[in-house]
Amino acid sequence: MNLETERLLLRKPERSDLDGYMRVFGDPEVTRFLGRGGARTREEVSNGVDLMIRHWEQHGIGLFTVWRKDDDLLLGRVGFLLWDEERWVNAMFEDPQGPTETELGWTLAHAHWNQGYATEAALACRDWALGERGLTRLVSVIAPDNLGSIRVAEKIGETLEREDLPGPFVRRVDLYSLGSK
Repeated sequence: MNLETERLLLRKPERSDLDGYMRVFGDPEVTRFLGRGGARTREEVSNGVDLMIRHWEQHGIGLFTVWRKDDDLLLGRVGFLLWDEERWVNAMFEDPQGPTETELGWTLAHAHWNQGYATEAALACRDWALGERGLTRLVSVIAPDNLGSIRVAEKIGETLEREDLPGPFVRRVDLYSLGSK
């Protein structure tokens, strides 16, 4: 499964992506709003790649690895996570027990921020999900001080739906959404 934009190729993650993902998740600025924050070790990033692959295998949807076409550089990941909408845990870590929400999320290496890549990839994912996949709703879970991600969410048509989402989050997160259940 691949998606393509003018500048980007989005494909399912592979184990061979590990070095590229180390450049992304080894940067504490990039991971500041992800989970507990802090740069990830090689072992943690390797485990994360395995979890992304497993999400695709178990749910038929997941996070894409984003490559810039002109120089074949891994920029980060953009795509989907399923969330258990009652417990607000995502399917990378725990299987959903009931109804789910489909999150569209993005994480790019710091060197590639503010160049439109996240929006370009997120638009391609949004259009694929709402078109070919037949989804009618997408959400994004975003910390209120993550202004870059909020801008991307707004550019793809999401609006703030709910503040201070309950769940096992280590910091406050808000729910942005597009479409209806």
